[in-house]
Amino acid sequence: MPNRLESAASPYLRSHATNPVHWWEWSAEAFAEAQRRDVPVLVSIGYSTCHWCHVMARESFSDPVLAAYLNDNFVAIKVDREEHAEVDSTYLAAASAFTPNLGWPLNVFVTPAGRAFFAGTYWPPTAVGQHPAFRQVLESVTEAWTARREQVETSGAAIAQALAQSRGVESELVTDFADVIDALAAAEDLEHGGFGDAPKFPVTPVLRFLLDRGARSAEHSPEAAGLADRTLTAMAASALRDPVDGGFFRYSTQADWTDPHYERMLYDNAQLLAAYALADSAEVATGVAEFLRDRLLLPSGAFASGLDSESTVDGKRVEGFYYSLDAASRARVEAPPRDDKILTGWNGLAIEALALAGARHGEAEWIALARGAADFLLAEHVRGSGAGALAGAGAGAAAAAGVAGGRLVRTSIDGILSDAAATLEDSGMLAQGLLELSIATGEVRYAIAARDLIDGALAAGAAGSGSSPFGLPGGSDSVLAAQGLSTEADISDGAHPSGLSAMAAAAHTLFALTGDAQYRDAAEASMKLVGQLAAQQPISFGTALTLMSELGAPLRQLVVVTEDEASGELTRLARTLHRAGGIGVAVSQAQADAFAASGFELFAARTAIGGAPTAYLCEEFVCRLPLTDAAALEALLSAN
Repeated sequence: MPNRLESAASPYLRSHATNPVHWWEWSAEAFAEAQRRDVPVLVSIGYSTCHWCHVMARESFSDPVLAAYLNDNFVAIKVDREEHAEVDSTYLAAASAFTPNLGWPLNVFVTPAGRAFFAGTYWPPTAVGQHPAFRQVLESVTEAWTARREQVETSGAAIAQALAQSRGVESELVTDFADVIDALAAAEDLEHGGFGDAPKFPVTPVLRFLLDRGARSAEHSPEAAGLADRTLTAMAASALRDPVDGGFFRYSTQADWTDPHYERMLYDNAQLLAAYALADSAEVATGVAEFLRDRLLLPSGAFASGLDSESTVDGKRVEGFYYSLDAASRARVEAPPRDDKILTGWNGLAIEALALAGARHGEAEWIALARGAADFLLAEHVRGSGAGALAGAGAGAAAAAGVAGGRLVRTSIDGILSDAAATLEDSGMLAQGLLELSIATGEVRYAIAARDLIDGALAAGAAGSGSSPFGLPGGSDSVLAAQGLSTEADISDGAHPSGLSAMAAAAHTLFALTGDAQYRDAAEASMKLVGQLAAQQPISFGTALTLMSELGAPLRQLVVVTEDEASGELTRLARTLHRAGGIGVAVSQAQADAFAASGFELFAARTAIGGAPTAYLCEEFVCRLPLTDAAALEALLSAN
């Protein structure tokens, strides 16, 4: 029986294509084969830049003797968690019943009906202390399947039932942020910076929340600003930041930020670019933007998912060696492999960050990078209902046509489109990125495409039975759905925004541009699902808290209209206000007219009076008299 991974849409799966294990991709056919053979299924989940995934591949999945046992007694499915996020989150939840030490590789043993009955992470090839060898685990699972089948089936059914009952519980929005900021301050590592003990993560969504509170005049704003500044400064000066390429590693294994886990991910660096740009740390932001451009940018204009922690030295894979070298030495050795998989959601984060940072710091190249990624996604990652034809129509035509009715592709590589179901984070992160790009460029076509994504998610939510106002236009993973295992996605904001938070944040931004209350209402309803949890666990709900902070304050809006290209002191003030306590947009007269004609109420009747740059300062769409004097506008902004 052949290994089926050679032409997969995932570099992680392709890296297992030469294993003697008879791997299947995630599919209904794999479970049907297990049913036919009456054997359990091993669902092995990892990702391309995962160090311990590589180790287990070398030690166990490349061992022909162990592979033969696995092939004889199991159907083995290899899953890229970044490609099939819903599969990963479902089995992570199931695995928590068997081990508190969740992570990757995640190896879950399930029945042919998809019911998990045992799970673990990395298992060594030989027993070490209390950790059994992987062969011992396989033999124990085989014995349980053949001798204690009824117990296995009962256990799997109970876990599946528990998963099906997990839902968000509606509560109130957080409106008093003093306790939240106090809780985050209490978790601060006063010696080394950051939050908690080892391992130490950037938790960028929380930093964005603190930056938002710091930009407002509400109580505890100075404390929030100081905490954000100390954390960002500590990380920039630490071993978490690569001094050569300017990007950040995923996390540090020590409390003092030393001994990083060396993979460098698109989602981390995109969010950190936005955070450092909003903190006006221009030097650090520039380094991260250049890292995205020089190391993750693909010829298509989109961004790769990440860089591996390992490189090849003298024929062996070694973690971290490459990153210990200076620039000249790096040029003489093989660089770590790049995961060229293009993820829609993560590219949305990059588009958002590059557009936001580029506009705030006057870097036209960063905005151009955001535009290139957006045009690629709109041309290639939106299919069907007229959108499929856009792939051959050119990127500009694709963006102009919008994405209404199209199926969003979660990931692709080298022109191969994955059949993995797009998630809510893909729609939400891309929509927010497109809105930020529209604000940065003044081009309404990106805002129209974002509105189409949000409208599609709202329509799917209205048609579904979930607790969220948003749903998936393309539906959830078909294999999980057939097995009755589809669950609502994780609603916490860990390393990056959850799908719920990303979608709600995009809807609120759209409300700020359109005045259409349905978008604000959807954002509020979404946040009520996490309000209680966010108050109790603020470190895990940074994006949700940022949105609740925005929802709880008066909506400040500043539109600057110029006769031709947006520039000058009024434009600078608009871009300084943007995402620092308000929404700031600078557009030409033609662009303002195009926004207004397309239903974006904020731009209605906005003109450059007498041909001079003119500012409209508004609160909840109620605007002051127009201003042409920059000093007067700055005084008004400072007073509020």
